[in-house]
Amino acid sequence: MIKVAIIGAENVGKSTLMNALIGGRVSEVENLPGTTKGVIRRRFGKLKIPKGMKNPLGGADEFVLIDTAGLFDPQGETRGKVLSEERFRGIIDEIVSANIIIHMVDATVGLHRGMERLHHVLKMRYEKPIIVVINKIDLVPRERVEELREIIKKRLEQETVPLSLVTYKGFNELLERIAHYAQYV
Repeated sequence: MIKVAIIGAENVGKSTLMNALIGGRVSEVENLPGTTKGVIRRRFGKLKIPKGMKNPLGGADEFVLIDTAGLFDPQGETRGKVLSEERFRGIIDEIVSANIIIHMVDATVGLHRGMERLHHVLKMRYEKPIIVVINKIDLVPRERVEELREIIKKRLEQETVPLSLVTYKGFNELLERIAHYAQYV
């Protein structure tokens, strides 16, 4: 079983992505920071691995998606509004136990410093494969998306997946990245 954790600042679209991947309403979605107050786990089922990718498990594997509360307030350097120290540490433990991380960045806000630090800890100390997604690309000009891609490439040393969960642009690329990392778990 492969665990995929979706992380990001508040209101970046983590629960919307979870619902899109599952294909139904699993996580509550509101335009309010702090709607998700902890961790929501759901079985994604089997993800078919393309023939060109090696997979010792025979082409498909069971996935569990983990939707997490917003770890940081997008407007400041503070912890998410609804997170106590205990809850914050519990979410971090859940993230560290995941096999693959999806780090979501809101195109209208940009890369959050707290999330940048967490990204580096997960990547360097815990050696987690991380997929960086720039969400809400339908709300900003294309130039802004390209600017964010360059900033993220420079600061996180990673390529990104531009995504709109309104138009589903970038959704297939995200699935391909998940399948790619799954072959090494």
